[in-house]
Amino acid sequence: MVANGLRKQLATITNETTRTFVEESIKALEARLYRSAIVLSWVGAVSVLYDHVLSTCLNNFNAEAVRREAKWKAAKTQDDLARMKEFDFLQVLAALSVIGKSVKEELEVCLKLRNGCGHPNSLVVGEQRASAHIEMLIQNVFAKF
Repeated sequence: MVANGLRKQLATITNETTRTFVEESIKALEARLYRSAIVLSWVGAVSVLYDHVLSTCLNNFNAEAVRREAKWKAAKTQDDLARMKEFDFLQVLAALSVIGKSVKEELEVCLKLRNGCGHPNSLVVGEQRASAHIEMLIQNVFAKF
């Protein structure tokens, strides 16, 4: 099963809370809850990115956010960061060089898939696609931040 390869990558995630969250996403994948695995892994990745911003570059983030949207109220918490659309959040991260252009583009693909999976519709997602989604998030978010 594809999930076995993902389980091996869990060792690259040093934060215990993050590793537990990713493991739960893998369990959803193993249970063939592919859409759930995609949504859960995305929410976890965004949470990791929020934590990174709060701990390393909050002032720069707020300055860039205001530059893009004059009405932006300075963020202080994860809930404050969540006021920004996730697509826009990725743009700010790229502008600050927190993530590179290629990573931003891949995360935009993940966000689009998450949006498709998080709402009632006819989208069908299989094991390979869900696994690739989680693998991308492990390698580019969970293991790095």
